[in-house]
Amino acid sequence: MSKEFFQIEISKYPSENDLELNDRQLLAQAHEAALRAYAPYSHFKVGAAVLLDNGIIITGNNQENAAYPSGLCAERVALFYANAQFPDCTPVAIAITAIGETRPVTEPITPCGSCRQVMAEYEKKGGKNLKVIMQGQEGVVMVADSMKVLLPFSFANDLLLKYITN
Repeated sequence: MSKEFFQIEISKYPSENDLELNDRQLLAQAHEAALRAYAPYSHFKVGAAVLLDNGIIITGNNQENAAYPSGLCAERVALFYANAQFPDCTPVAIAITAIGETRPVTEPITPCGSCRQVMAEYEKKGGKNLKVIMQGQEGVVMVADSMKVLLPFSFANDLLLKYITN
């Protein structure tokens, strides 16, 4: 039996001021989107901004509901809207941030498992890496150059198709 180890490579920056201008602007739009989130239950507002390969930026934020499973994360709101409006465009970057109404969010916010799976599928669909930029309200920013870093063993459509088609 052999063991293989995987190394996760994520860049860390002391603040958004250390990012390239385009990434800094994308993160700023995610912050603006978080301000508009509907989070009356958790008081944890998340914003996402998706950059498409045509240069358009689509924002989304978390949408909560008293029936908790009915809500949706900011990342999926932005990605689903982007694909609905621009189905031939590929997401090339997404910035994610959060605002805590009761206490400042001081560490990078990473996407949940469901969002990671959706992001991995859009990366595969587009055939380009999806850069993921993550920050709290302020402070350290983490950047992954691909969803493969955040979800290395995603469930992919090619595996599904292998077993459901003749």
